[in-house]
Amino acid sequence: MKTRAITGVLFVIVMVASTLLGPWVFAVFFFLVSLFGLDEFYRIINTAGGNSLKGDKTGSVQANRWAGLALSAVLFITLVLIHLRGASFSILLYSIPFITLIFWLELFRKQENPFSNIAFTFLGIIFAVLPFLFFFQLGFIEGAYNFQYPLGFLIMLWASDTGAYLAGNAFGKTKLFERHSPKKTWEGALGGLIISGIASFILSRFYIGIAPWQWLVSSMIIVVFGTYGDLVESMLKRSYNIKDSGNILPGHGGLLDRFDGLLLAAPLVYLFLELTKGLLEL
Repeated sequence: MKTRAITGVLFVIVMVASTLLGPWVFAVFFFLVSLFGLDEFYRIINTAGGNSLKGDKTGSVQANRWAGLALSAVLFITLVLIHLRGASFSILLYSIPFITLIFWLELFRKQENPFSNIAFTFLGIIFAVLPFLFFFQLGFIEGAYNFQYPLGFLIMLWASDTGAYLAGNAFGKTKLFERHSPKKTWEGALGGLIISGIASFILSRFYIGIAPWQWLVSSMIIVVFGTYGDLVESMLKRSYNIKDSGNILPGHGGLLDRFDGLLLAAPLVYLFLELTKGLLEL
């Protein structure tokens, strides 16, 4: 318990610092987080004990770990160059050879299920890297880097998790999705919604780049889809009979375990803010 608490405090400090110390620190930190998270996904898929899904009789799956990591690195680096070096969005075209490389390499790997390998290679990028690309974009929603949006996202996400944990322990009775996460309850989800909503109100008093209603809706998206992200990551682990996605964080498991709430929420919060950018305050 002590190890878990110390790791949790240090984790929060590092996360906050990564947003406050400028765009380059922000970029490097989440670049590494996304690649380590993707590596966790591939290790889950490719482990000897988890080569095939429960009941799957078609054989093993071996995602192309290095090709997937290379493509992900190219995607993140090009996005960094766009925002921090003024590069054109056309630079993303340089990722095309790396996309075709994943197909090309499979011709030589002599695996049982080449198209399953290709599919899981791309699925890892969609599941573990694409959300961090959108989260990185949050910092540049105004054009220039502004720490308020990624930091605000994290604060509302942590508020949601804290509220859900406290309310779930105190009042939780009605299971939310028992098959994938037996401890989650509707009462806990409501507690997360309330605490995250309060956090959004406080943020709107200090961070005035967007309207209070946009902060509130963002918090609602985070609560709903952060919970679904948690459930999806739990579904992944249960499919392969593992407890944690990794062991990089003592007492907390892996990076996917810690960022599961971000995976589905970050793209939707970015989409919402992009679509409502420039609207008059209501």
